[in-house]
Amino acid sequence: MKCKRCQSKAEVQIRHGNSAFCRGCFIFCFQRQVQRAVEKEKMFTRDEEVLVAVSGGKDSLALWDALNDLGYRTTGMHLALGIGSYSHISTQKTEAFADNRGLRLITARLEDDGLAVPTVTANTHRPACAACGTLKRHYFDRLAFEHGFPVLATGHNLDDEAARLLGNVLHWQVRHLGKQRPVLESTHERFVRKVKPLFRLSEYESAVYAFFRGIDYVVAECPNSVGATQLIHKEALNRLEAAMPGTKLSFVQEFLRVGRPAFSGHVDGTPGSCERCGMPAFGSSCAFCRLIREVETKRQRRTSTSTASENH
Repeated sequence: MKCKRCQSKAEVQIRHGNSAFCRGCFIFCFQRQVQRAVEKEKMFTRDEEVLVAVSGGKDSLALWDALNDLGYRTTGMHLALGIGSYSHISTQKTEAFADNRGLRLITARLEDDGLAVPTVTANTHRPACAACGTLKRHYFDRLAFEHGFPVLATGHNLDDEAARLLGNVLHWQVRHLGKQRPVLESTHERFVRKVKPLFRLSEYESAVYAFFRGIDYVVAECPNSVGATQLIHKEALNRLEAAMPGTKLSFVQEFLRVGRPAFSGHVDGTPGSCERCGMPAFGSSCAFCRLIREVETKRQRRTSTSTASENH
């Protein structure tokens, strides 16, 4: 098997593209696809400093590595979720990645705010993944705004986008379908532009890139993701991809080209401001503050019960 680009011995085969590459050409092509996505979708310019959300996993670290190698101005942002040894190792690998390359990294620890994911989950009736998602979206948006970044990049890949699209279609979430795209423009003074430069690159391609580049990343899945709906959707799509290579890419690309415009009229309007934190909200309070209110209420009830027991 020969490299499609230079005809030397290939080290990796990309089935959906019916092609194979040597190490050097694969790295070149991966970075070129990232750059094409950035330029074609008008995600950001070279004059803008990009805040890259990094979890310690292969996708976000591969994205940060590629953007840095392409010459973009980047800063990493890591959110330590407080999920035991999984979060501890994730933070260690992210900090080591930044230190080894001399890159700036902003780290926020949910435990410092009393909001570690296990704590929040124990004090609400919400699934861990739902609570975690609400916390991450708030901290990413807030920190990007507070540090003055114009754009936030995430490592969502083709598999993530295809699974999300399948979930939205299965439940006909028309509002979600209307805003599923690789660039979410700012709709509020505290909501910076969000972009997904890996949206055409598969999870497999990110893993190969990370391996070829010597990136040390967290291999284990989050312990809270066991049984998550998105993993079930990914498994179904993997079976289709194995039988028909290119299914995921075609599913996402054709949706963006043909399907999404049909749902553009169903997107939410301009958000207002949360009366508690000032972040974007479609009611009097944002999803994050509603979550925090649940946690505070549960804690107050527990304290009141404990005090009553002691007095009794």
